[in-house]
Amino acid sequence: MSGRDKPELEFHRPSGAWQVPEGAAPGVREQTLAADGSGAHRTALVRWEPGTDTSRSGVVRHDFWEEVYLLEGDMRDLTLGRTFSRGDYACRPPGMPHGPWVSDHGVTMLVITYPGTPTGA
Repeated sequence: MSGRDKPELEFHRPSGAWQVPEGAAPGVREQTLAADGSGAHRTALVRWEPGTDTSRSGVVRHDFWEEVYLLEGDMRDLTLGRTFSRGDYACRPPGMPHGPWVSDHGVTMLVITYPGTPTGA
């Protein structure tokens, strides 16, 4: 396994600590399921408590790919004026604008990130 590979993991119950991501809105916690040695390739569960509001961050753009699958709950995109719920999926290339978001009831999502070239680069 190189420093860029995620670990080999057979089925198990994740038991890692839930942590507050750097710069996250109040009410956001994440549990890393797998990450490579550099942290560039990550899979995490992300939970937003009821009432979480990311408006303070405004519209967000990342320099990495982000795939999001909503496992339970819902979240409203304030820019699009749309609510997304369990079973909804997003695949965002680097540089794609999204958010801000509000979750009145809370939401749990599976988030996978990996490096990429920004859109239009």
